[in-house]
Amino acid sequence: MCTRPDTLAAALADSPAGLAAWIVDKYRAWSDCGGDLESRWDKDTVLTVAPLYWATGTIGSSFRQYYDYHLNERVPPITVPAAVTLSHEPAYAGYPRSLAERQCTDLRHWSTPGRGGHFMAHEEPDQVAAELRTFFRLLRDAR
Repeated sequence: MCTRPDTLAAALADSPAGLAAWIVDKYRAWSDCGGDLESRWDKDTVLTVAPLYWATGTIGSSFRQYYDYHLNERVPPITVPAAVTLSHEPAYAGYPRSLAERQCTDLRHWSTPGRGGHFMAHEEPDQVAAELRTFFRLLRDAR
């Protein structure tokens, strides 16, 4: 996805079964499920996602952010109030707050809740809602 997203997109756009298999694999690998997909997701949930990408033809555009991220050497700093909530996926283990503070010059909230993987808002919606409420409460109280 990060190096040749269009090649992968073309392959997945050619076969609904291939797209479904790829999505199931990503849900298993990237979710906070310890490799046991059905401990986190029921079959209906996972099997609803693949047709959404298939019917809308958007699997390729969903890859662009990963590719584009690696093209940008320098991203302008974020100067508005910001919050960071790290998912529990291995890629973010030990991610230092200092890096976020370099990018977000007004970091108001930092959280590492310890659960939720790549699909955090889908996996832990109550947790994400609580994080948003905490951040907006901080903004409101700062006025």
